[in-house]
Amino acid sequence: MPVTCTGEGRTLTAEIRGEVDHHRAKEIIRELEQAVETALPRELTLDLGGVTFMDSSGIAVLLRAYRQAGELGAALRVIHVPPQAGKVLRAAGLERLMRFE
Repeated sequence: MPVTCTGEGRTLTAEIRGEVDHHRAKEIIRELEQAVETALPRELTLDLGGVTFMDSSGIAVLLRAYRQAGELGAALRVIHVPPQAGKVLRAAGLERLMRFE
């Protein structure tokens, strides 16, 4: 599984590992959506520390998580962004929508 979720109370951390490309994006989105629907978090953290490659499909993954968190009124933050993935996400301007740490 490319996503491992942990949480306590209304906080959910989703660790994404491996390649985030068009082959895996749908699976990652599906796993994230299920975890968020189950936990109903007030704070959602996406940990990208285990991402080895990201193409533009990663933008869709983060935007979907952003939209779902917004529907719940949850804060979203993205942590441990690898340099290559950071270039893709910054090129899309996602730092204007969500907090990167």
